[in-house]
Amino acid sequence: MTHIGLLSDTHGYWDSRYEKYFADCDEIWHAGDIGTVEVADRLAEICPLRAVYGNIDGGDLRHRFSEKYRFRCEEVDVLMKHIGGYPGHYDPSIRGSLFARPPKLFIAGHSHILKVMYDQTLQCLHINPGAAGISGFHKVRTLVRFNIDGSEIKDLEVIELAEKSEILP
Repeated sequence: MTHIGLLSDTHGYWDSRYEKYFADCDEIWHAGDIGTVEVADRLAEICPLRAVYGNIDGGDLRHRFSEKYRFRCEEVDVLMKHIGGYPGHYDPSIRGSLFARPPKLFIAGHSHILKVMYDQTLQCLHINPGAAGISGFHKVRTLVRFNIDGSEIKDLEVIELAEKSEILP
């Protein structure tokens, strides 16, 4: 079983609670708009980091990570892209890949809106972990944790960090 910590849209903001909530994870996945190499490095110090770059990420992060990332975690085919949309409203930049070869799990960020939806058409689970940083219109900062056990995606947990106005060092 692989325990995953998932976040997006940190926009260069570091919250020390990332360490607390991801301490028991086997991997951290970041769905883009990381913001700084320092945030990526600090996440990678907790455990192995898989990430994609987002629209605000500069050249240093774009050299380190790709725009979309397809990989296997245990028996689950995963596709991650920052600007991806959601079931029924996929972004044109990823729609072709999704329909040509649907993954079992599609991860996207960008909207700052936490969403977990199952796409019946593609037989695919979609997760957008919302935004973990303080930039943007969202009111509550969120993280997601879940397990992949063979071909099962289970034990999904949403963590609300705080209102954006409750900034911690």
